[in-house]
Order: sequence, then structure tokens, then C-alpha cells
Amino acid sequence: MPIIKRVTPHPFHIPLKGALRWGKSSELAALDHVLVEVELSDGSLGRAEIPPRPTIYGETVGTVLAAVDYLASRLVGLDIEDAWAHRKVFDAFPANLTAKGGLDIALWEARAKSQGKELYQLLPPGHQRVRVSYILGIADTEEMLADAAYVYAMGVRVLKVKVGPGLEGDLEKIAMIKNRFPEIDLYADANETLGADNAEKYLTAWRDAGLMYVEEPLPVEQVSARKKLRQAGILPLIADDSAFTIRDLQRELELDTFDVLNIKPARSGVSWSLEMISLAGAAGKKVMLGSQALSSFGAYQTALLSFQGPVTEPCELSFHLKAEEGFHGFPELKAGFLYWEDLVKCRFDRANFERFVL
Repeated sequence: MPIIKRVTPHPFHIPLKGALRWGKSSELAALDHVLVEVELSDGSLGRAEIPPRPTIYGETVGTVLAAVDYLASRLVGLDIEDAWAHRKVFDAFPANLTAKGGLDIALWEARAKSQGKELYQLLPPGHQRVRVSYILGIADTEEMLADAAYVYAMGVRVLKVKVGPGLEGDLEKIAMIKNRFPEIDLYADANETLGADNAEKYLTAWRDAGLMYVEEPLPVEQVSARKKLRQAGILPLIADDSAFTIRDLQRELELDTFDVLNIKPARSGVSWSLEMISLAGAAGKKVMLGSQALSSFGAYQTALLSFQGPVTEPCELSFHLKAEEGFHGFPELKAGFLYWEDLVKCRFDRANFERFVL
């Protein structure tokens, strides 16, 4: 069997058409990410995109490069088919979620290539289409509506709106979007900005405004309050920050704190994402996938997982539309949906990627 021969990271930079703002103090103005390549002894090559997020995971481009170097020294020489050995290396290196997630995806693709296949052939779909959503960040009215109009023209029909903690401003923003785009469905992402004293008031208002659900309204550490809020049944809750890992998910499932799980393969790879999809589905939870503000290449790999059977909710697969350019094809959406038959035709463009390497 082929062994892992080399692991090579390539930092790259792609400007955004406008900054994405969320939560209390987070802003993203460009994709300063890392493309990691895993080469096997038979020449097979697997790739993945790693998105450092200092304000979420405490990872920067520098720490990702250091983590990849550390992990590469322990992965090189291992059999590409020995998934247990790979997992042992990752488990012995806590945190560093996006570095490990990216390496896991690249290992999966390298394994597929060594078998004469593409990555999608190792991930057979459970359905043939996925509804796609777009993240609408905190912005002034003109910028927000222009952003919504742009992605609407590109086929998006679901928006995740960053909200909190200004209720009246949020309601005005939601009303303007619904008035301008009556066909679009909306849900909220509060990014932990509410408190136990005001969450029910906010959720009631958002429910009455027609939102589908809300993501992480309370700080992650307020587990009891989150459980109580879900029991109130005001608006379905999405778990994201509270379920980064399988251990996190097992805790949240035991306490029954959420209705929908948002899995982001950029931090959980293919291996952990598949496990989380299975765990959530077995517990009767709904599942969506998020792209963690990736380029079209990372969005493509995330999209492959969004076709798994238990994934039933709109998936955040269109953030790449906010990037100035890209280096991987991504299909056009059709009436708000992405189709498997279109997705699997996409290929990585190495020559185009070289334009963005730092």
C-alpha cells in the first residue's frame, strides 16, 4: 500500500468583495488561508483548504503552519489506508482544529486518488440536491441589501443573518430583507451575544418575524440556560460553537440542548464529520453543514459531505461568492439548490491557484 511521503502547506491570499462582520468583534476582509497537500509514495496527491480563525479557534496562519509541520513529521511514513494510525496522531495533538481538519480531508482525497478515484466516489450521496444558504454579515443597510441582492441573483434562496444584541435593529433588518426578497427564507446567527435574561424575548420576536431557527443565542458555557431555552420551544436552536468536536457533541446530545447541528468540515475533516452526522441523525437531530468562509475549493469539499443522507437543512456553501476570485469551479445554483450531478464535474485548477500563493 502507498505510504504518506510528503505534506506541504501553501499559504494563499484572496481578497473579499466586502468584509464579513459577526459577533462582538470579529471581521474577515480576505481569505488568508492555507492549502495543504499530502503526497503519497505512488505519486497520488490530496489537497484541502485550512481557514485559520484567530477569534474562533485561536489559530493563525503561523500556528497552522507550525501544527502542520508537527503533524507531518508523525504522519509521513504511515500507510495511507491505516486510518486508525492517522487518528492516533491527531488525537495526541489537542485543539488545532482546522489544521487537523484540513489534513484529514487531504488524506481522504489522497486515499481516493491512490485507488484511482476522486474524493466524491468515497462519499456516495444520500440524496441528489442540497438547498444552499449564504451568510449575511453585520453591515449598514445599503451594504447588507446589496450583498443579499448579489447572492439572490446567483441563485441563493436562504440567508443566515448575523444578529444581536440590538433587537429593534435586527427586526428592522429582517423586515427589509423579507420585503425586498419575499422568496428568501431567513434564519439568525447570534454568535453567543444574548443572555439568559433576554434570550426568550429575542427568540419570540424573531419567531414572530418568520425566522426558521437561531444559531448559538447564548454563550457556550451557559449549558443549563441553553437547555432551558430549548425546552421553551420558542424557536429551533442550532448548535455550532457548542459542538466543535465529537466530545462536545456527545455532551450536547446528553443534555439535549439543540435541534439542528451545524457541522463544519474545515474543523472536523471528513472522518469526524461523518461520525458527527451519524451521531446527530441517530439522536433525531437535524443536520446542516457550514463552509467556514472558504474559497470555492473548500466549499466544494464541504459540499460533498452535505449530500450525506441525514443532512436535511440548508447548507452554507456559497460564501465563495463573496471572494474576488477563486481557483476551483463551483456549479451554478438552480432555484436555490446545488445538484450532485453538477458538483462532481468540478476540478481543482492548479495553474489558477498559483496566482494566489504567497
